[in-house]
Amino acid sequence: MFQLFPLTVRNAVVRRRGKVLVGPVDLTLEGTGTTIMIGPNGAGKTTLLKMLHGIARLNCGEVRWACCEDIARRRQAFVFQTPVMLRRTVHENLVYPLKLTGTPRAERQGIARMWAGRVGLSDALDRPAGVLSGGERQKLALARAMVREPAVLFLDEPCSSLDGRATREIEEILTGVAKSGTQIVMSTHDMGQARRLADEVAFILHGKVHEFGAAHKFFAKPSTTQAQAFLRGDIVD
Repeated sequence: MFQLFPLTVRNAVVRRRGKVLVGPVDLTLEGTGTTIMIGPNGAGKTTLLKMLHGIARLNCGEVRWACCEDIARRRQAFVFQTPVMLRRTVHENLVYPLKLTGTPRAERQGIARMWAGRVGLSDALDRPAGVLSGGERQKLALARAMVREPAVLFLDEPCSSLDGRATREIEEILTGVAKSGTQIVMSTHDMGQARRLADEVAFILHGKVHEFGAAHKFFAKPSTTQAQAFLRGDIVD
C-alpha cells in the first residue's frame, strides 16, 4: 500500500509580482489527526494551503510527499471557501468526478447516493445545484471531494459564511471524515472551531509558519507573544 505522508516542506516560497505571499516555509505534516491553520486575515493561509495542494506554483524550495507526485495528486482533494458548482443537479455534481476517473456507471451511482446521504442531501439529488443554500452547497462540495476517497482533504475556511446550525453540520461531517482515516488540513478564522476540530495547529503570520504544534499545548500556552495576542483577540500585524 502506498504511503502518502509525511508531507515535507523545505524553504518553500510563493511570490506574485515580486511580492512574497508565503515563505520561506519549513514544515512537516505526519498525517495524524486534523491540522488547523489559523492567523490574521492576509497572513497567507489560503496560499499556503494551495501550495501544499500543488495549485500555487513555488518560486523556490520544495513540497515533497512520501510517494510519487502522480499518486499524491490523485489521492488529495481541495474544497474552496466559495465552492464552484457545476450547472447540473446535485446527483450530476457528485457523479462527475467519478466519470473522470473511469468508475463504472453502476458503481458511481451508488457512491453518489451514499455520499448524498452522509451529508444530508438525499432529498436534493434531483435539484439544480445552483438553487441550494450556502450550507447545502458546502455540503455538496465536501461530498464531491470525498467521492474519490482522498487520503488528504484541504479546506479553505469552509464555514466562513455559514450560520451556527450549518457550521455545526459541516463540523459533524468533517469529524466523520477524519474518523474514517482521511487527513484534514484546514484553515479557519473561527477559534471555537479550531479548538473543537484541531489535533495540531499551525499559526500563520506574515506568510510564515510562526508556530506549529499539538493543539492542546498551543491553546493552553502559545510560545510566542504574537500567538498569545492573536488568541486574546488583539490585532496582530
